[in-house]
Amino acid sequence: MILPAFLTPLLSSTAVVTLAEIGDKTMLLAIILAARLRRPWAIVAGIFAATVVNHLISAFIGAQVAGLLEALWFRVAVAIGFLAMAAWTLVPDKLDEDEAAQAVKGKGGKGAMGAFLTTLVSFFLVEIGDKTQIATIALGAQFPAQVFAVAAGTTLGMMIADAPAVFLGDKLVRIVPLSVARIVAAGLFAVIGLWQLAVTLGWI
Repeated sequence: MILPAFLTPLLSSTAVVTLAEIGDKTMLLAIILAARLRRPWAIVAGIFAATVVNHLISAFIGAQVAGLLEALWFRVAVAIGFLAMAAWTLVPDKLDEDEAAQAVKGKGGKGAMGAFLTTLVSFFLVEIGDKTQIATIALGAQFPAQVFAVAAGTTLGMMIADAPAVFLGDKLVRIVPLSVARIVAAGLFAVIGLWQLAVTLGWI
């Protein structure tokens, strides 16, 4: 059975980012925001809005770079980038108290709209340079013709990981074995990177 063209990047992006996000600093930020603002639905909406904007831009950047640089060295660099992401994912992430406090300080009030705006701004800023954003850029380069599917998949992955964190708080961190999640996510990055490298170099 042949899958529709958009399903491969959608499912790949969802799986990779869901696992990569578990224990990530943006997930920890979601827990902090939920504890401080106590507006779970507004926080989830803010996470969704921030992720859509951030990851759509990131996927387009990846696609544009892939379109401009079709050289062999670039495709090899993308493959190596996935392998580097595999190694990075194995490193436990953390959100410093100062960074968390700065992210939520002075943005919005205690109402639903305030919680939404606080989450929107905080998540967008903290996600810049984060491994899930870099993964989205790499996925956009991997699937340049399917940037919307990539952005949809990475956004869905973020929501699958972060929405439960908002409602369950740090209970989720205790329930989900973060070390196992990091290993599985790293494995997915490594498989994608090795597959890309093998195709680029003509090994398969």
